[in-house]
Amino acid sequence: MKPTVTDSLLLLTRVSATVVAILVITWALYFTTSFLPTHTLSQRDLIYSILHPLLMVIGFILISGEAILVHRWLPGSRKKKKWVHLWLQGVALASGIFGIWTKFQGRDGVVANFYSLHSWLGLFCVSLFGAQWLMGFLSFWHKGEVRMTRIRVLPWHVFLGLYTYGLAVVTAETGLLEKLTFLQTKGVVLKRCNESMIVNGLGLGLAMLCGIVISTAISPKQHQTTPATKVVYSDTKCLTS
Repeated sequence: MKPTVTDSLLLLTRVSATVVAILVITWALYFTTSFLPTHTLSQRDLIYSILHPLLMVIGFILISGEAILVHRWLPGSRKKKKWVHLWLQGVALASGIFGIWTKFQGRDGVVANFYSLHSWLGLFCVSLFGAQWLMGFLSFWHKGEVRMTRIRVLPWHVFLGLYTYGLAVVTAETGLLEKLTFLQTKGVVLKRCNESMIVNGLGLGLAMLCGIVISTAISPKQHQTTPATKVVYSDTKCLTS
C-alpha cells in the first residue's frame, strides 16, 4: 500500500518530536548548573528547576501534539478516538499545571517567578487549555440530543485547540530566549558553546514541530479506495476484471 501524504507527515512529526525530546532531556540532565538559582544550591530547588522544562516541553507540548493527531493515526471507532484524545489531553494538562506549580516553589515566592512575558503567556496558555479540555470533557459525556450543537461547536473547538498548541510553542520559545539571554548576560554560558547550540536547536525543533503538527491536523483526509470491478459480458460467460 502506497503511503499517503498524511502518513509522511505523521512520520515527520514523530521524528521531530523525538529530536525535541532528546534535546530538552540533554539540556536538563547534562547542563544542570544552568538551572541552579543564583541564591541557593538546594537540591530541591534544582529538581524543581529541571522538572519545569521537561514537563512543559515533553508533557505539555509533545503529548498534546499527539492528542491533536489522534484522529489521524489511531484506528478504531470515533468514540475510541475521542476517548484517547481526551485522555492524552488530560495528561498534557496535568503536566502543564504541575510544570507551572514547580515555579511556585522558589524561595522568593510567586512574584519572583511570574514577572515576565513568558510567565504571563504560560499562565494564560494553561488556563485556556484547561477550559478547552473541560468543554471537551463535558461534551464527550453529552447524549445524542445535543449532536447538532456539538457539530456547530466543533470548528471552534478545533481552532482553539490549534491556537492553544501554537501558543504553547510560542511560550516555550520565549522561555528558552529568556533563559539563554540571562545565562549569557551573567557570563554563565558563552554565546558559542554546546549548551547554546542545544537550546537554539531546541527552539528551532519546536518551531518546526509546531508547523508539522498543524499541517497534519488541517490536511484533508485521504481515504483508501478499492479499485472498481469491471464487468465484461460475452456470448458465453461473464468476465470480471
